[in-house]
Amino acid sequence: MKIEQKKWTKELGWKSLGADNLEVDPQLVLVFGGSSKVKEEKTFDEIKKMYSKSHIVIMSTAGEIFDTSVSDDSLSLTAVYFEKSTLQFAEGDIASPVESAEVGKKLASMLPKDKLVHVMVFSDGLKANGTDLVGGLTSQLPSVVSLTGGLVGDGADFKHTYVGLDKVPTEGKVVVVGFYGDSLSVSYGSMGGWDVFGPERVITKAKDNILYELDGKPALALYKEYLGEEKSKELPGSGLLFPLNLRLKTNNGEDQVVRTILGVNEKDQSMTFAGDMPEGVVAQMMKANFDRIIGGAVGAANLIKDTNVKAELAILISCIGRKLVLKDRIEEETEGIREVFGKDTALAGFYSYGEISPITPTINQCQLHNQTMTITTFAEL
Repeated sequence: MKIEQKKWTKELGWKSLGADNLEVDPQLVLVFGGSSKVKEEKTFDEIKKMYSKSHIVIMSTAGEIFDTSVSDDSLSLTAVYFEKSTLQFAEGDIASPVESAEVGKKLASMLPKDKLVHVMVFSDGLKANGTDLVGGLTSQLPSVVSLTGGLVGDGADFKHTYVGLDKVPTEGKVVVVGFYGDSLSVSYGSMGGWDVFGPERVITKAKDNILYELDGKPALALYKEYLGEEKSKELPGSGLLFPLNLRLKTNNGEDQVVRTILGVNEKDQSMTFAGDMPEGVVAQMMKANFDRIIGGAVGAANLIKDTNVKAELAILISCIGRKLVLKDRIEEETEGIREVFGKDTALAGFYSYGEISPITPTINQCQLHNQTMTITTFAEL
């Protein structure tokens, strides 16, 4: 595996990380960037000129990760040449959350299954129900194939998110990348670090990813009681600081997942989340713990390191809520990951509206997460 990384900023333009330049055409070019920059035709044309024979997957974010640095309104580019593996790509349209499952099924069915090892998905962050998207994808994938990825972002604005495959990214797109080959080793880990507080409450009225009532009371009104008057005025952005912890029944017993707010409806007092809010499930509010959030990022990296395969490339997808909480300390989580993997692992990624991954490398049961650091690593053996 050979990797080349470049970063674009308004002040410096394109700058390469290190002195190495690819002398072969990479099969994959991943580009994470600010919404205003990635949607410009000029941006895509510049990248296509540099990598004319490569597949380019480009998307908007809520913050770009380049090595250990975290930036806004920049471009983080990682070009990868796989020496022993092959890739396949597919793109689909999504107009609303109710289409998520079918879009997932369609995209997964478009990928050949022979020697398929892993799938990454990058989805519009506002039009998709992440839970249903994951369900649709996994329903059409062999059980031994792992799935990771994320819902792309738009800073803290929650207005427009963009994804594109080999063209200027637009709204309402989902892209999947299939990775193939017996020599490819893929691992993953996902951890949070938030603390629960307040009483446990039961979801008494909900539909898909829209929450209407907790314990028979209007969800938004109840939520505002905890936020207070000032933070309530800043919804949905302020809601990222207080996600909900859900106790979900799974094939393995009970898993805890976190759900983050994407929008609110004052008229019916409902709240829209990045994933399903099943009726009858116990929910509890969460708040930030700085040291535990950073520890969660390091913990996710250690889950992968314990597999004893040296990672050549690590794609980091972390939640925007973590970025808003950590603020000036945000690079502590990427620096912690660097310490775990060492200097030879290429790091890239973005801050998202939802992370997609199994929790550990040993349990291949993919879920949508919020408020986690999710890491996917690649190595060719």
